[in-house]
Amino acid sequence: GPCAIAAILRDEQIPKPSEYRFRTEGAYGFKTDKEDPYGWTGPTVASILDNEVYLGNTVNFRTEVVSFKDKRVRERPQNEWVRIENTHEALIDPETWEIVRRVREGKRRPNKTGEISKYSGLIFCADCGNKHYYRRPSAVEPEKSTFVCSRYRKHLGEELCTPHSIREVVLDELVLEEINRTLYYARTKTQEFAAYINRKSSSQTRKELNARTAEQIQAQKRVTELKALFKRLYEDNVLGRISDEQFRMLSAEYTDEQKSLEARLSELEKEIEALRENVTNVQRFLDTAKKYTDIKELTPEILRTFVQKIVIHEREQKHTKNAPQQIDIHFRYLGMLEGMDEPESEKTASA
Repeated sequence: GPCAIAAILRDEQIPKPSEYRFRTEGAYGFKTDKEDPYGWTGPTVASILDNEVYLGNTVNFRTEVVSFKDKRVRERPQNEWVRIENTHEALIDPETWEIVRRVREGKRRPNKTGEISKYSGLIFCADCGNKHYYRRPSAVEPEKSTFVCSRYRKHLGEELCTPHSIREVVLDELVLEEINRTLYYARTKTQEFAAYINRKSSSQTRKELNARTAEQIQAQKRVTELKALFKRLYEDNVLGRISDEQFRMLSAEYTDEQKSLEARLSELEKEIEALRENVTNVQRFLDTAKKYTDIKELTPEILRTFVQKIVIHEREQKHTKNAPQQIDIHFRYLGMLEGMDEPESEKTASA
């Protein structure tokens, strides 16, 4: 995480950005602590990891002044930013940037033993949709570490969900085997693999993409309408057409609706981007697959390079360790890969 990275940079006495700027340009930034040249902090590291300038892009209109009277600066919604790509040479490649995004979105927090799960943010319950909670009895018994539905754990005894538990060592074995199997198939039978993915995902993904895009357009239209309503409401209040009480009530309603819409637009942007990847970026998966031959160990980076999410179903017999259990592994760009070992039979059936 950013705080751990900052601690390493401080220990290695790497100059913080303002100090580096002073050493190279002879100028300090605003409110710089000159007595602490190596004072890296978590927010400083996080701002670098989230700054698209290193990707070769320029992002404008990220902030705005509240009003001509109130000079405070606030951040604008991401859907209002203006992003100009490839304005200068990138320092990192898009694939690395995307992996960092996915690792950071996982919100990897230490458990009681101080350990961080590499699966953080990737495992979901098949029935209630909640994320799974990482549970490790002790530091000396890693083989007993398990994942359990967070809703079940939080509402234990209320029968809102069931454990959907799985041991980490079992999940490691399943995921590693499935990743290696998929990569081997993608490398050795590239044409059949691409044909299978295109047949599988194109129609359903495009339906979902069209639905999300239509919802995004409607939400953006409503946000524009709300801005006009705010302006009209303010004018009516100034001219005495509506009372101060009516103004407060209506403006509060509009503000709540606008916040809800902006949050949904942010979600829709991510969903649409993921769906577009599923349609157009099968080649990206193939290009990535060529870089790996036989993965021996799962890491957060490996997981987020290939896995979109993992869905855990309840066992056929609850609370029975040896009962069959379904695990759905959704790959990035590809989704679930069912029947992939039999492309020819699938082709014959579709014909």
